[in-house]
Amino acid sequence: MDISALRVLAPLCWRAPSAHNTQPWRLDHRDEEVHVGWDPADALPAADPTGRDLRLSLGAFVETCLIVAADLGLPIEYVPDHCAQDRRVGWLRLSRPGYRSPFTAAQVQGRRTHRGRFSAGPDAGTLAALDAVAGQAGGEVRVVSDADLLTRLLTTADRHLYADPAVVAELRTWLRLTPRHPRYRADGLTGRCLELSPGEAAGLRAALAAYPVLRPLGLPRLLATAAGHPLALGGTVIVLVGPTGMDDAAQVEFGRVLMRTWLTLHAAGLAAHPLSQLIDASATRAALGATLDVAPERLLHVARVGRPVGPTARSARRVGGTG
Repeated sequence: MDISALRVLAPLCWRAPSAHNTQPWRLDHRDEEVHVGWDPADALPAADPTGRDLRLSLGAFVETCLIVAADLGLPIEYVPDHCAQDRRVGWLRLSRPGYRSPFTAAQVQGRRTHRGRFSAGPDAGTLAALDAVAGQAGGEVRVVSDADLLTRLLTTADRHLYADPAVVAELRTWLRLTPRHPRYRADGLTGRCLELSPGEAAGLRAALAAYPVLRPLGLPRLLATAAGHPLALGGTVIVLVGPTGMDDAAQVEFGRVLMRTWLTLHAAGLAAHPLSQLIDASATRAALGATLDVAPERLLHVARVGRPVGPTARSARRVGGTG
């Protein structure tokens, strides 16, 4: 079987998650191997200056490719070969018996990010399953149960986000707040995915357009307040913690772990709402690390997880449309 058969699976593989739905991954077919890399135009240098979210999304994409190929009968393996200079994380190549996974292409297709209300958080069995997935790679999943602390940290993190003109400019680039946006069905964050009404989406567009003028007058604080209080929407906040001494290549590998945790949630009828701002701001990252008694650099991903109330909007993809 030709490795180029992976092209046929691209619409499913592209269902992997990425920060701001930038879909930074790129595949370069080379004879019997596929080079897995990224396009720097789809990175987030302001919001993700260390590249943590980029590497996690690339790892999630690799895991998605492996799961989809395994379920649909294409025996491939992944060979890590991270090289920042060449913008490469590794290679996919034919290998029998191929990858084995408890997850399916249908679960990849069905997984969603949900920023709305949850009726309940994960039960003890699901939390144990998530921790076991992370533990296989030397990490762990921790629960943060102090709601007051989380509320304070989220407020601080949101204000930090909206106070940085470069981060706000980057966010504007990836927001798709009207169906008239030329890339509404390709990538980025739509108002529907952000759980915004048409009026709220229009208000956010207007506020961000006026950001340069209104920023000195307190707009960042207003935008942080307008972001709402996601913790009031239910669910449980979990943190993916990596082992000590992780380098860039190890973070890519933990992107694979992250994808497996999200699919574990999906298999249990649950979904995740990323709260990455908590570890994007150094002050809140340090505070969260102190709360968990974990070195801040080990904090890789934070999310509110639970059982969605109502339907979840599907994010757009460049390959295969929105489905």
